[in-house]
Amino acid sequence: MQLYGKNKPVTVSNFIQNVKKNIYKNKRFYKIINFPQVQLIHSGTYPEKNYYKKENESSNKLRRNIPLEIKLKKEIEPKYGYQILNPSEIVNLTNFFEKGSLAMVKSGERISSSTEFFFVTNKFPELDGRYSIFGKVVKGIEILKNIDKEDLIYEIIISN
Repeated sequence: MQLYGKNKPVTVSNFIQNVKKNIYKNKRFYKIINFPQVQLIHSGTYPEKNYYKKENESSNKLRRNIPLEIKLKKEIEPKYGYQILNPSEIVNLTNFFEKGSLAMVKSGERISSSTEFFFVTNKFPELDGRYSIFGKVVKGIEILKNIDKEDLIYEIIISN
């Protein structure tokens, strides 16, 4: 995986914090949506599940949501809480849904989940500008295509 920390600093930082807290360890790929040309493979932790409640009782709180983070080519900073609905603006994005893209699940029109993410197995331009794409599979795309519902994430390791 390659994470887009420069273009999506809030989303990537949130994901790395989640990995360091081991919230994805032994989590299932709970939903696979099959379209004719692409699959959406979902995993993560629902905020209302026990982990979220347990974390909120401690001093190490897990946020329920993060802002939708969209980065345009000609802008220095990402836009927060902003989604692109005008098709003519799509060309200005820094990241598009392509084979292996990683994005946060949305929990509202302009809000991303802080704990749930999904992969796409092919280009999916219908989603461009509407989700925070924060990474991409760069090696092992064949593994992604073979994931079945209920398969587990054993461990995520962050390296430089």
